Amino acid sequence: MSDSAPSCSGQQDKCEEEQDSPEDEEIKLTSAQKARVERNRQRALLLRQSRLAKKPYSVSTDTKQKVTRTIDTGAGFFLEEEDQDESKSKTTEVKHPLGPVLESDALVCEDCGKEFMDSWLLTTYNVTVCDVCKEDTEKHPLVTKTEAKDRYLLKDSDIEIRDPPLKFIIRKNPRNSRWGDMKLYYEPQVYDRAMEVWGSEEGLEKAHDERSNKREKAKRKKFDKKVKELRLAVRSSLVRVSSGPHEHEYGPETYDEETDTYSVSCECGHVRNYEKM
Repeated sequence: MSDSAPSCSGQQDKCEEEQDSPEDEEIKLTSAQKARVERNRQRALLLRQSRLAKKPYSVSTDTKQKVTRTIDTGAGFFLEEEDQDESKSKTTEVKHPLGPVLESDALVCEDCGKEFMDSWLLTTYNVTVCDVCKEDTEKHPLVTKTEAKDRYLLKDSDIEIRDPPLKFIIRKNPRNSRWGDMKLYYEPQVYDRAMEVWGSEEGLEKAHDERSNKREKAKRKKFDKKVKELRLAVRSSLVRVSSGPHEHEYGPETYDEETDTYSVSCECGHVRNYEKM
């Protein structure tokens, strides 16, 4: 009896170990299954990133009506107060000056053929001429807007609106500081614009001749008018100036027995005939 009990208990422990061993074993995945799991995980991450890129911020669902506030200026009118969100959203464009030219992008002067990095004519008028050659004012002159219009017969639209608008700088008037500021243009660019408008130098000369002829005709007409007024002033006692419509001034009436009619005549030659009852 005592020998059979231990054997039985040993068999029971062996049975329990056989039942617990399958649950404790780890699930082993093959290399193909692991690669498939990794691909699915990467695909899910890419989908999530693409959704966040399409909608980076939450869309506001506020449907409340915005009421604009008015500010009494005390000058007879009101100003609408700007919304803070709108004022923050407004951006101001800031123009920065061009950076320095690198050695690899060095420019060549059109006059002397030497390389240079930067110059006043390049910055102001976009002309590739160095500062040394700029001092030749006869070759690189500047003209005012009035001189450009008179010399090349250009209009404001030809200078300021036609593409590309001519570049200019603003300077104080040297004759009188109280006068308006002057606009100075690069004359070779003004000349090129005149060639675009008139076609050639012959066309520009022809336009000058036509304008001078019109001026001469206007001066002649004005001179003749003054001479006529002077003659009328000298002969004012002989010339009767008409100030309005003519009014007949009839003389004494005359009677015609043959026609039994009466008539009156004016100094201008008009005759009025009538009968009396």
